[in-house]
Amino acid sequence: MSQPVVVSELQSEDRNEVIKLLIDSYSQYEDVFRSPEAWANYLENIKSSLENPNVERILVAKHGSTIVGSIQLFESGDKAYQRPELDIPHPVVRLLAVHPNARGLGVAQALLRESLDLAVEKGAKYLYLHTGDIMERARALYEWLGFERDQANEFSNGDSLVRCYFFDLSKSREHIATSRMKTTVESQLVIDSTASGSL
Repeated sequence: MSQPVVVSELQSEDRNEVIKLLIDSYSQYEDVFRSPEAWANYLENIKSSLENPNVERILVAKHGSTIVGSIQLFESGDKAYQRPELDIPHPVVRLLAVHPNARGLGVAQALLRESLDLAVEKGAKYLYLHTGDIMERARALYEWLGFERDQANEFSNGDSLVRCYFFDLSKSREHIATSRMKTTVESQLVIDSTASGSL
């Protein structure tokens, strides 16, 4: 029997490993950036994201002793993006990443489940995320899991539309915790909920 994916809070000694994980996970998008400078800027934003004073929690997913995924949680849209025009007084997740070698293990689902649980514990009504036009597979998975689009809180970043999604936490937890979350085809997708950098 394979080892389960276990989610916990980031420990200081794991920071460098998580930075490498983020770079490995997001490198699949390098070719779609409009310039090498834009990609370099995006990478710098990813690397510095663990030092963001506005992040509330950073979760990591481990398979055995190996970190295979991470996600960052913020208490609101303003904290997550420093965009006062966003009307999101609810928890937001960003930079959800799964290492390419860990696809098919249910890593993204485990991180999302924990994020939903933490939002419920805070008494939140919704959990939000943003994702770019280039993350087509991620968008499909979010929608499949029950996230709904919120066009009122979308914005442009350069020439890219940053789409907004939310999950209604009044829905049964079974909606996202059942076997739907464990299917191999969808769990092989690398999820990206970031809207920062040059995207």
